[in-house]
Amino acid sequence: MSESNVMNWLGRSETFEDELRLQPARFMEATLDRDALLKKGDELPPLWHWLYFLEAKPASLLGRDGHPKKGGFLPPVDLPRRMWAGGRFEFLAPLRMGEPVRKVSTISNITHKEGRTGALCFVTVLHEIYSGSHLAFTEEQDIVYREDPAADAPQPAPKLAPDDADVVETVSPTEVMLYRYSALTFNGHRIHYDVDYSRDVEGYEGLVFHGPLTATLLVDLATRTMGRQPARFSFKGLAPITANHSFKIEGRREGNVMKLWARRHDNALAMQAEAVFLEQ
Repeated sequence: MSESNVMNWLGRSETFEDELRLQPARFMEATLDRDALLKKGDELPPLWHWLYFLEAKPASLLGRDGHPKKGGFLPPVDLPRRMWAGGRFEFLAPLRMGEPVRKVSTISNITHKEGRTGALCFVTVLHEIYSGSHLAFTEEQDIVYREDPAADAPQPAPKLAPDDADVVETVSPTEVMLYRYSALTFNGHRIHYDVDYSRDVEGYEGLVFHGPLTATLLVDLATRTMGRQPARFSFKGLAPITANHSFKIEGRREGNVMKLWARRHDNALAMQAEAVFLEQ
């Protein structure tokens, strides 16, 4: 589909309703190897809303990568690979376990670019999450579409992670962790559970650790370090993390801001993020 036709998706909107049931959150606690502590009425941890508002497409409507085929709400961009590149959040009011919630999603921006590896298309989706009639938070989700890399294409040198962290934790991925998070978010992307597809088709070293899960671990690190949830959070994926190796989540406090990042086993900067907290 031409670029001009893809632009017709700009402004499209859809609405989902759900309930913050306890079971998915309990399963998330188990996936992260934590005790089951959440109960009805407790505040939903940041970014755990990704366990809800899930859409189930029939298997016949899935593409080669396990994602739903293009078209529908997201534009039918004529590029084979789709990745979640980053996001920005503004938290206005808490969501609590057990309450009904509503999400309004709108295609807010579409941009075509030419990158080092070929054509790129960036799509931004604005998600507005409501509890009753009150807006609880907004999320801007960045999605990038790109061409398949050539088999002999050189890999760009990764940027190195900072070495001035105040807090450091090690994450040791397992195939079971990746499988469980894929199931919890109903994410069919094969790079997270089909190692042959991930390596031979999309060119990764092994199974790919979910970018949203990395972001969830980073905002959780900030929340525990500061002792409260942030007012704003943003993240950007820079290099893939695979399940072959442990990696580190790290942070540095600068007043009411925490600079955060994920460090791969080779010291590459896999993700950078920032959490902003209100004055106490």
